[in-house]
Amino acid sequence: MHIIVCIKQVPDTTDVKIDPETNTLMREGVASIINPFDMYAIEESIRIKEKLGGKVTAISMGPPQAEAALREAISLGVDEGVLVCDRAFAGSDTWATSYTLAAALKKIGDYSIVLCGKQASDGDTAQVGPGIATHLDLPQITYVRKIEEIDEEKIVAERLLEEGYEIISSPLPCLLTVVKEINEPRLPSLKGKMAAKKAEIKKLGAEELQCEVPKIGLDGSPTKVVKIFTPPPRGGGEIFTDDPAAAVGTIAGKLKNVVLGANQ
Repeated sequence: MHIIVCIKQVPDTTDVKIDPETNTLMREGVASIINPFDMYAIEESIRIKEKLGGKVTAISMGPPQAEAALREAISLGVDEGVLVCDRAFAGSDTWATSYTLAAALKKIGDYSIVLCGKQASDGDTAQVGPGIATHLDLPQITYVRKIEEIDEEKIVAERLLEEGYEIISSPLPCLLTVVKEINEPRLPSLKGKMAAKKAEIKKLGAEELQCEVPKIGLDGSPTKVVKIFTPPPRGGGEIFTDDPAAAVGTIAGKLKNVVLGANQ
């Protein structure tokens, strides 16, 4: 069984920088980590391999520095790493990203399961996983919190809902997006760290993937970020020292003025 886990290197949440010209995240030279939700996808991919055999391939789309994320995944137990890297991919939105990753999966081929974290911490869209499944015409189960059954032909999983869960069965190949309730990620072993240092990371660019140029990168992204700005700091609150009845009247008057002002 061949399991592919899609991971993303994201800026450390304390070190997010925006390119003022393109309004996109600046990734080169910025401290980065593996997207936290993808750590659960990595762990689940390894558990499936331990149960059914086969191999796990981690794939990431990003700048050259994203190779570090793939090596970290290998240190945890992933067998191979593939970096989808090309300046032509820069500025991709979720549609262009899912299209590019789907092209990479077609290039790799021969997979049974594709695992993704439910969303990335820098975008929080939860769109790339389902987008990959759509481009590849794969069945998908999103927000998976538990895999009930899995064999070479089908999978049965619990899908987390706002007020409970549902159990879904799907034939393989299939794409899953996972939530943090699914497992507890392991720490890298010394053997894994040594393997990660020696591992050869395969690189795929736009030419190797035979991507359609109008569908990749910033120019191929249907959504555009027109402007990014930091909201002004909130002003200090007001403390009412009146008795409760008078305070209620004061607050009601202020709310009335706000509503009237908004309707003018």
